[in-house]
Amino acid sequence: MKLFSAALPFVLAASASAFAPAPPSAFRTSSLSSAALEYDAIVSAGPGVDAAEFKAKLAANREKMSEKDKSSKALSKEDLNVVFEDEHIIVVDKPAGVLSVPGRDGNPSMQQAVFDAYGCESGNPGKMICHRLGMDTSGLMVFARTDHALRDLNAQFRTRKVVRKYEALVCGSVGGESGSVDLPLMMDYENPPYMIVSTEERQRALIGLDADDVGKKVLENEKSSLTEYTVVGTEEMGGSPVTRLELTSVTGRTHQLNVHCAAIGHPIVGDKVYGLGGDAASSGGLEGVGGASAEEQEAINGAASAMCVHAKSLAFRHPGTREQMSFESKASF
Repeated sequence: MKLFSAALPFVLAASASAFAPAPPSAFRTSSLSSAALEYDAIVSAGPGVDAAEFKAKLAANREKMSEKDKSSKALSKEDLNVVFEDEHIIVVDKPAGVLSVPGRDGNPSMQQAVFDAYGCESGNPGKMICHRLGMDTSGLMVFARTDHALRDLNAQFRTRKVVRKYEALVCGSVGGESGSVDLPLMMDYENPPYMIVSTEERQRALIGLDADDVGKKVLENEKSSLTEYTVVGTEEMGGSPVTRLELTSVTGRTHQLNVHCAAIGHPIVGDKVYGLGGDAASSGGLEGVGGASAEEQEAINGAASAMCVHAKSLAFRHPGTREQMSFESKASF
């Protein structure tokens, strides 16, 4: 079993007071004083991020994302692939190319389509959603129809009681039978709001920045992120090898599967954001990761018609009956 991990002990949220000397131990005082000097030196040098450049890049990327969101497909009740439905919940199989939620611009979405077709107790479509899939990701989603179901499902997602498995084609040949990727994530301050693997150097660059200048999101501590995978088989696309993986998003972070696959050198086939030449940092922002070559990735993505990732299974406890439920969906690729 392969394990990809990083030990990154640096904590951005450390304050100057945390480094103050503690009298009882001369050794502790000495070490804390050294840490204080290092912290002061970093602060004195100023942040490694230009706030004006950050805001300009964020605005440009958000505009680009907003334009893409406008292409989200509108679905009628007849278009919905309902896997399960009762008075508490609705489980649907989302097609690729549809947003999970409408966003600020009110674009067509699964949330609105399910609400229009089935409604909910509160009369508020926003109180049906308890998790999301990316616009280009197909697969299983569960929606709440009652306030109780929403609270219960939110608690299950928050405490990681919901098991979600994905199927994906990734570029190149992934060795071994199974493995895990344990790499923390943060917002990429050089290319916001996309995500990147967090490193000590990247965390240090944020010291001295103010939330009033760049917002709170980029200043959040890194998020521990764990993905487990099983190799299903090896195939070919565009004359180059691709590997079919079963992926389990243990922690469920934003864009986690995309960044983690890219960070081990095997980006998801057709990923125009985190893949080679995409909008985000390639290889999760890491150097020398190996995996699929640039030539292989170009050939594969040239042959791909869409991003190949599908939410294939979803398991949770029914909020009404308390019965354990499990649903499966076949990938189209």
